[in-house]
Amino acid sequence: MTIIDYSREPRSDIAFIDIKSFYASVECIDRGLHPLRTSLCVMSQTDTSQGLILASSPIFKQVFGRNNVGRTYDLPFYVHNRRFNYRNARRDGLRTDPAYVHYIESWAKRSLFVPPRMELYIEKNLEILRLLTQYASEEDILPYSIDEGFIDLTHVLNYFIPDRHVSRRDKLEMIASRIQLDIWRKTGVASTIGLSNANPLLAKLALDNEAKKNPNMRANWSYEDVASKVWAIPELTDFWGVGKRTAKRLNRLGIQSIYDLAHADPDQLKKEFGVIGLQLFFHANGVDESKISEPYHPKSKGIGNSQILPRDYIQQADIELVLSEMAEQVAIRLRRAGKKARVVSIYVGYSKEVDQSPLRAQAHIDPSQQTKVLTATVIKLFRSKYENGPVRNIGIRYSGLVEENIHYFSLFEEPNRSLKEESLDKTVDAIRSRFGYVSVLKASALLEGSRSIARSKLIGGHAAGGAGGLDGLE
Repeated sequence: MTIIDYSREPRSDIAFIDIKSFYASVECIDRGLHPLRTSLCVMSQTDTSQGLILASSPIFKQVFGRNNVGRTYDLPFYVHNRRFNYRNARRDGLRTDPAYVHYIESWAKRSLFVPPRMELYIEKNLEILRLLTQYASEEDILPYSIDEGFIDLTHVLNYFIPDRHVSRRDKLEMIASRIQLDIWRKTGVASTIGLSNANPLLAKLALDNEAKKNPNMRANWSYEDVASKVWAIPELTDFWGVGKRTAKRLNRLGIQSIYDLAHADPDQLKKEFGVIGLQLFFHANGVDESKISEPYHPKSKGIGNSQILPRDYIQQADIELVLSEMAEQVAIRLRRAGKKARVVSIYVGYSKEVDQSPLRAQAHIDPSQQTKVLTATVIKLFRSKYENGPVRNIGIRYSGLVEENIHYFSLFEEPNRSLKEESLDKTVDAIRSRFGYVSVLKASALLEGSRSIARSKLIGGHAAGGAGGLDGLE
């Protein structure tokens, strides 16, 4: 029994829309193939044997047992020749009998492997958003990611279905069905929708825990369903906002399930987690008072980027080169946002071939947006922690942001020189903005380990138009 009086909680009619296997579906449609009947995998860095699986069609997931995101070396076959990988199969406890090997190899030969085309996905995303504006105003639509989003239909249910004898729950179902059909007819992709006549949280939980399993790919959860559906979610980590670390901390408090979380002592949760603990308590009871038209904006945010390298980087000079390039690229974004950073953080992940914990480091600096200062800080952090080992992925983040009109001058630094450095950075930014990033490059960009030119062709870390894919392997 819940202690929440739901009669006092606000109600809204929410649909949470998820495009099924978005990247893979778009690639299928663009090739004239059925997205639910084609085995297709969208793979980043397809020019190496260490590619990253970004998306895959439902059949690909079903046959090969791999969800997003994974690596090509986790597949039960070699991508380059479509032959069965006995080593990986034994590692993962898969069958290796001739019938299963033939099954995997035959499907591998029928599967398509394509590079990501971010421009195409963004274009389709905008097309779907324009379609949704036929059902609600722009302020009632909140994109959650490139393939997911909320739409508040509270004010339009009676407009689309004026019949007074139809309940709000049924009206929401009917409109959601129309939206699914419209998306399918106009874009060719299938969508799954979580619904709620209560709040956005329950719509998201409905999608994640029921809609994807239903034949019509819809589910509707409301306050009346909290006890029978929300508390029945099998694992803590299946719940929105609960990761593995949070689950372990909850376990230490004797909380093993969503039911336990919903009936826990709120004061104890607040003591352990702060305000987030109270949020977890109310969410477990189905309470969410957020509004789509008033999305949450964090007070403090950062700007960062990360990349998976095309091969293991062994030489320290090569690692520092890509760190310096990324430090500059993120600094450009910092200046575009009109901000300066007070905190610099780095992440360095090692190759899977070595058993080494990732390197993490952070430093506080005087507010700066200068490439020279930020790059020097990144390299200093790296050298303070790095000893040896092959590196495969890196990340840089600038946080503690303040407005760029704030200036701090050191007693040991010439003020005019600092201002000239800032002016030079912005001049270079302007040239690149007009003529492209590669119009101004350092000589180091020509070194073998450099990633500047390759990454200048990417959108969101992936190929804009799909160049560099598995030519001839489709």
